[in-house]
Amino acid sequence: METVVVTKFQQKVYDVVKMIPKGKTMSYKEVAIAIGNPNSYRAVGNALNKNPFVGIVPCHRVIRSNGDVGGFALGTNKKVKLLKDEL
Repeated sequence: METVVVTKFQQKVYDVVKMIPKGKTMSYKEVAIAIGNPNSYRAVGNALNKNPFVGIVPCHRVIRSNGDVGGFALGTNKKVKLLKDEL
């Protein structure tokens, strides 16, 4: 079994995102605020792009503050589908 190494920052992000209920979303900025680094929303996006815990950390539930879907490692169409499937 491969050992996954993440930074303390990434772990904080993943811990917050794991708590987003199915059918709900948070913005990258809201996640940054929740981890105590309100200006680190771009770093939150980078951490989620490297998410090694797919299926455990629902990174598709994190969107842009303006309501746009934002990026997704598997493509934005897949992100939209995942979000719609949860409604």
